[in-house]
Amino acid sequence: MRFVRAETWLRFALPALFATFLICLAVVATLLLQTQREDVIRSAVTDVDALTRLAAAAFSSVEIADEVKGAEAHQTLRTLLPPGLLHAGRRILLIAPDDSIVAANPPLPGPRRTLTEHLGEMQALSTLGERAGVMTVTLADGSTAVAALRSLPGGRGQVAVLQPLEDITASWGLRARNQAILLGAAALVIIGTGIAYALQTNRAHAVDRVCEQIKQRLDTALGRGRCGLWDWDIPRGRIYWSDSMYALLGYHREREFLSFGDVNALVHPDDGDLYSLARHLAASQSTVDHEFRVRGATGNWVWMRMRAEIVPDTIDGGRHLVGIALDVTEQRNLAELNATADMRLRDAVEAISEAFVLWDTGNRLVLCNSKFRHLHALSPDDAIPGRRYAEIMGRGVLPPVRRELRDLEPSGATARTFEAELTDGRWLQISERRTKDGGYVSVGTDITNLKRHQEQLVKSEGELIETVRDLKRSRRTLELQTQQLADLAERYLDQKAQAESANQTKSEFLANMSHELRTPLNAIIGFAELMESEVYGSLGSPRYTDYCRDIRTSGDYLLSVIDDILHMSRIEAHRVKLAPREIPVATAIEGALKLVGEAARAKSLSIHVDVVEALPVLADERALHQILSNLLQNAVKFTPSGNGRIIVKARPAGDSVHVFVEDTGIGIPKSALRRLGAPFQQVETNLTRSHKGSGLGLAIARSMAELHGGALRIRSQEGLGTIVMVRLPAPTPEHRQALSTEAAQETVASLRDAAGATVRLPERTAARV
Repeated sequence: MRFVRAETWLRFALPALFATFLICLAVVATLLLQTQREDVIRSAVTDVDALTRLAAAAFSSVEIADEVKGAEAHQTLRTLLPPGLLHAGRRILLIAPDDSIVAANPPLPGPRRTLTEHLGEMQALSTLGERAGVMTVTLADGSTAVAALRSLPGGRGQVAVLQPLEDITASWGLRARNQAILLGAAALVIIGTGIAYALQTNRAHAVDRVCEQIKQRLDTALGRGRCGLWDWDIPRGRIYWSDSMYALLGYHREREFLSFGDVNALVHPDDGDLYSLARHLAASQSTVDHEFRVRGATGNWVWMRMRAEIVPDTIDGGRHLVGIALDVTEQRNLAELNATADMRLRDAVEAISEAFVLWDTGNRLVLCNSKFRHLHALSPDDAIPGRRYAEIMGRGVLPPVRRELRDLEPSGATARTFEAELTDGRWLQISERRTKDGGYVSVGTDITNLKRHQEQLVKSEGELIETVRDLKRSRRTLELQTQQLADLAERYLDQKAQAESANQTKSEFLANMSHELRTPLNAIIGFAELMESEVYGSLGSPRYTDYCRDIRTSGDYLLSVIDDILHMSRIEAHRVKLAPREIPVATAIEGALKLVGEAARAKSLSIHVDVVEALPVLADERALHQILSNLLQNAVKFTPSGNGRIIVKARPAGDSVHVFVEDTGIGIPKSALRRLGAPFQQVETNLTRSHKGSGLGLAIARSMAELHGGALRIRSQEGLGTIVMVRLPAPTPEHRQALSTEAAQETVASLRDAAGATVRLPERTAARV
């Protein structure tokens, strides 16, 4: 991978290096030529300056006059500097004081001119003279030259040396041309090499893309085929997996090659190892076709089938095991499922109660069960799958048939069913059907019991006809009985109406009697209290006071009994109307305890109250007071004097409140618990009773609790005491909603009664009326 990354980097880096090298080479050559040109010009400037000084020194003693302006001046210049010693293009001028050029070496072409005409107007050299030093000037003909001017002593004239710049740089231009040619040749070579490298790189890149595309297609094909490519370098002990192999097992490629130990650790130990495979390959040059399990990334075992062969390596002379590994897990699972299904099918065929046999298209046995072998007297060795029908039936015995019943079969039918009676009395139903592959299956069912049932059904049919006749006779009898029942129902309705009328009469009688009894009782009780208190004077004897107290006590008791009877009658007549509201339980218990406090103290009984703080109950105040007072009065009444104890508890229980009244009294026998709570029922009989009372206290308490939607439960053990539990509704939103609905219904009912709603009698009774 590092080599591939380096090759990719070099593919773009080398052309840039070539271009950089060419640019650097051109820059260096340009700078070198510029330096050489400057050196040539500098050398020429030095020579011109030196030559000017020499010439000025040579003419310092010569008088330049008009007569010497001719041949003598030219001769002096040629003598001083012969033409062979002058560089190409260099010229010495001898100038008279009047600025005329007296002589020149080499001679100037054309007529004589002045120095100003030769140099041109406005030249610093002609103006400044020798103070200007060596300067680059532009001559009158437009050429550029290096010039120096020196004055002769005594103002006798001037000496000037000129050398054209073109002549100075002629040799440098030749060298520059040669170097440019050399640089161009090197550039051509480098550019050609770069182009060749680029073409080769592009070609290699194209080949790499093709190879990568082929690899991707190969990996796609291998992945679609659920197989992977193996390349096992046996001498080096390293293994290459394709990407599809990694994907097949769920791993991710971390390096190019896997070691021998890494792959061997993934092979299931029960399927051998790669060491034995390597030894086998080392001993022979055979191909490999081996199935083994390999651990996947998730820990599951994947069945692989490896098909490979030895391939010699032409590079290093080693051997490689190259091949593909196919995922055969589904085939393995399918084979196991097929084997399991085949075993289950054979077990199911063996378990059925019918004789079963399956033949293929060549009339060869495929499958049969023991019932079929028993029917034809075949042994397991005789009925071997693959044998022909004639061979198997030749070994067996056909069952003897007494008669055969065949159904009508349409032409071209692929199935038939018939019944056969054997000589031993058994019946068989044989069903034969063609299979889709051309074979057929035959099932023989023992229908002996079915045949016997059919015979019984025929016999039962006659009996059923007789039964139907009997039923018809019975129907007429039932019609008569129905008429009788209708008459009885009519008489029952009459008696029910009479009972309801009697109940109404009883209620009215009790209401009238309450008034008739209470009036004299009130007088008896009142006068007894007056006489007992001796308001109008002394009675004379203390016994009269006791007699008056007994009269008042008996009157109070009789009045309470009458009140209980009347209250119970109102409850039974459903004329008790409750006005439930939220009442604190502690307050209600405290009010009830005031009625029994004096009696409890008289019997030295302790009363303990255990109520949850701020516990409310949804009840009618008078009804709740009556329930608690009746229960407490019974507890005080039936608890003996002395160390007796009474406990009153109240606990919340979901949407209800439970009130418990416990005592340590005489208890109640189990046989009497069933009767308690019914009107006028007491534990003691008339002959053995030692406690007075009407027996309505518990009945009223139970009825009141049930009118609230609650209940009353009693638990008692004779000699240990009694526990009475009263369940009453708690003030929950559901109970309030139900209470509102019930109140609305009662209001509607009362309005209907006020409007004169009539009582409907049964139809038949109304008809009689």
